[in-house]
Amino acid sequence: MSARVRRDLKLDDRVETLRSEAVAWCPQPNGDQLTIWRDTTRSVEEIARFSRADAEAYPGFVELMSRIAEVIGALMEMTPPDLPELGMRDLRGGLGLLGPLRRLGRKRISEFLRVLPMTSNDLLNEFFASDAVKAAIGASSVLNISWGPREAGTAYTLLSSWAQSDTGLFRSASIVKGGMGALTSAIAEAARGFGAEIRTSAPVEKVIVREGRASGVRLASGEELTAAVIVSNADPRTTFLHLLEPRSLDQSFVHSVQCIKYRGSAARIHLALRELPEFTAMAGADAAALRGPIQIAPSLDYVQRAFDCTKYGRYSEQPYLDILVPTLSDPSLAPSGQHLMSITARYAPYALREGDWSSLKQPFADLVIETLAEYAPGIREAVLQRHVLAPTDLESRYSLPEGNPNHGEMTLDQFFHMRPVPGYARYRTPVEGLYLCGAGTHPGGGVTGIPGRNAAGEILKAAGQPSP
Repeated sequence: MSARVRRDLKLDDRVETLRSEAVAWCPQPNGDQLTIWRDTTRSVEEIARFSRADAEAYPGFVELMSRIAEVIGALMEMTPPDLPELGMRDLRGGLGLLGPLRRLGRKRISEFLRVLPMTSNDLLNEFFASDAVKAAIGASSVLNISWGPREAGTAYTLLSSWAQSDTGLFRSASIVKGGMGALTSAIAEAARGFGAEIRTSAPVEKVIVREGRASGVRLASGEELTAAVIVSNADPRTTFLHLLEPRSLDQSFVHSVQCIKYRGSAARIHLALRELPEFTAMAGADAAALRGPIQIAPSLDYVQRAFDCTKYGRYSEQPYLDILVPTLSDPSLAPSGQHLMSITARYAPYALREGDWSSLKQPFADLVIETLAEYAPGIREAVLQRHVLAPTDLESRYSLPEGNPNHGEMTLDQFFHMRPVPGYARYRTPVEGLYLCGAGTHPGGGVTGIPGRNAAGEILKAAGQPSP
């Protein structure tokens, strides 16, 4: 989460973050394992077991990627301009880029521009030879999108994750004590402290528009609430095509909204375990490595093959698994001695060519457990209960169209001034008084808090008040 948001809402005083020193623990099919740690020296020692040349290249790679990610991070904090119009305010808002660009250096600016549209596979091939090393880093490039590591632009998604991480590397490795519900409760507490009233179980049926201006909302109960400003955290498709009457909007704008790519492609499997299963690769390894993310992705070829089936509307027969065991850091989440395991399984495309998720999600979950059993043979016997969320469940239960948690793919063609659609990147909408603030706006999903903070700034400016 953005440091500015944490400061504004005093979240560090309200919620505790539990940090893992391991950034990625990557078991291998042959029983070996590779751990990437926050500490570069420690990671170099690990990588050297696979390739001395890769170990020598790793510190320089981290230094360069960190500089490039710093520029992307500065872009994420900005309110994008509505290109092609560019005013003085946009130029002033871009001053935050000067520091990261200066640190990047003139020679590396061209490297920055060269790297963004690359595939993560090509980028990592320039630095490393070991499949295990490349997969340990590169799997994160597709963790939140529906592409494989050989698709153009995945170097950007890798660096986007890098820019948002709490580790200074390619992904975050911390959890919130008490679960993510503790974070939402802390945010709600902060909001109430500022005078907000929060109502739940009150679904909005329609945004009321009178004389071209949003003036309130109608709830499913029929109750109407009026306000000078309406801010929607729903995704753009829901906001413009369901909560508004599309016929009241310009057709070119509606077409742009309809063209937003969502394409959810992950299932979530949550396991209640009677005990922590033994991973074959843990023999001789530091047990603290399991506190961080566990990646079942032994090579980028493996991840690419997992992705390829989505082109034909099928789920992966050997899925890429991203796993977390939060109870290793926060034992309060389960009874004594027992554990929770959360698995993000890719790829599970929203649109299946044959069958449907209502009948196929349990067979897919079986396949996920079988895949995991290749690395942790006792996993089947350890499972007490499981809860499976297919992309269709993520859509119906959590209002994530096509099961995409980012309200639209976070790819280069839906980035910065093109998010959610060109011409409306500043959190405003074609309807006066209506704003967007969710993951469908810049800089996207990831629990950063930046879209909401930027939207609040634009609302304050429109009201003639200083922005935060």
